Amino acid sequence: MTDDGPPSRLPLDWIAASLRRERTRAGLSLSELAKRAGIAKSTLSQLEAASGNPSVETLWALGVALGVPFSALVEPPAPAVQVIRAGEGPTVHSEQAAYAATLLSASPPGARRDIYHLRVEPGAARESDPHIPGTVEHLIVSTGRLAAGPRGERVELGPGDYLSYRGDVPHAYEALVPGTTFVLVMQHI
Repeated sequence: MTDDGPPSRLPLDWIAASLRRERTRAGLSLSELAKRAGIAKSTLSQLEAASGNPSVETLWALGVALGVPFSALVEPPAPAVQVIRAGEGPTVHSEQAAYAATLLSASPPGARRDIYHLRVEPGAARESDPHIPGTVEHLIVSTGRLAAGPRGERVELGPGDYLSYRGDVPHAYEALVPGTTFVLVMQHI
């Protein structure tokens, strides 16, 4: 058995994409961000090109200058489609009752959520056009079986399964058995 240990390189592509995204959101030029972070413009340019070898200190200074936590620059991109099967996910149990809460999705700051209860029957799939940009759909199957998700990425789900995906792309819902019900939460950012 071998221990590969930690990776020898940081995920430079993630960091580069995060830096460009956050610098663009802040409306800063390369020169201005480099100045605010106290680093050379050439260093920042290399980091945004996914080259170089950023130190914790450099990334920390960039995070402070951008007003974002360090983790926003180094954490991996979230998957486009997220599935949590029934019985999976972080669960906390009550000491006072037979009660368990499983976190499926935390609401990001500034988001609005609409909640729907849907009943679907087998037959034609319900094809949905893209919603407004930034929409994310979360669904939990209550009864039956459902195929749902973006075009080309549909997933089969059963009771208690959770699915999250972009709602601003074409997507569909299709009951696989009679009496299928699910809760749909549409998040708009």
